[in-house]
Amino acid sequence: MNIFDLIIKNKETVALSDVILDKENSASIRQLIKEHSYADELAKYGLPVNNKVLLYGSSGCGKTMTAKAIAGALGKNILILNLSNIVCSRIGETSQNIQQVFDKAAKEKAVLFLDEFDQIGKTRGNGVQDVEEMRRLVNTLIQLIDYFPSYALLICATNFPEIIDVALMRRFQLRIGYEMPPTEILDGYYDKLLAAMPEQYQDIPRKYDISFAEARDYAFTLVKSLLIEELEQNKKLQQHE
Repeated sequence: MNIFDLIIKNKETVALSDVILDKENSASIRQLIKEHSYADELAKYGLPVNNKVLLYGSSGCGKTMTAKAIAGALGKNILILNLSNIVCSRIGETSQNIQQVFDKAAKEKAVLFLDEFDQIGKTRGNGVQDVEEMRRLVNTLIQLIDYFPSYALLICATNFPEIIDVALMRRFQLRIGYEMPPTEILDGYYDKLLAAMPEQYQDIPRKYDISFAEARDYAFTLVKSLLIEELEQNKKLQQHE
């Protein structure tokens, strides 16, 4: 397996303003961006930048978009890797694969985004050998994180922070939680999504208690259905003329 074939090549440009964040998360991320923008100046005072970040919480609430927006704001390339795609039965091979990706990100001074970070914890087995192999993998990951250079940025994402090894959790200088958006935030998101649609499709029924990703899929599917229905009606009228 060529590990670099599994790295997602991001072509989507995401502005920080496109990511819907609460005030606390927004302030944390803007501070992170400013730190990296003034890294040289901070270094003169012996102040290191935070470059190990954990995004955790509900699926579809903006973790991946946040990582892309941070990379865009810093003008850095982003390497996206889903850990579930590289964890294999041969733990040694998994360690080598992860190390190669870390080395590539460091060399390119890039943002390394590891999605489904909890997969490291989920690979634990019941046998003593499985546990020992998993410990070696975690130790390898700890070392890679510890020696990851400050001029690059590591962002990890998980829906299940509770199953991540405690020693790994301590490595993250910044931890940002994501929750299901409340009604008023979702309404604002719906307004933004539907503003680009024809006026007759903007007043659609809205679903709540769902993630941003689910709201987007729901709204677009409903609008497409209404649009197709109108096109079919127009087609029938033309056929009867």
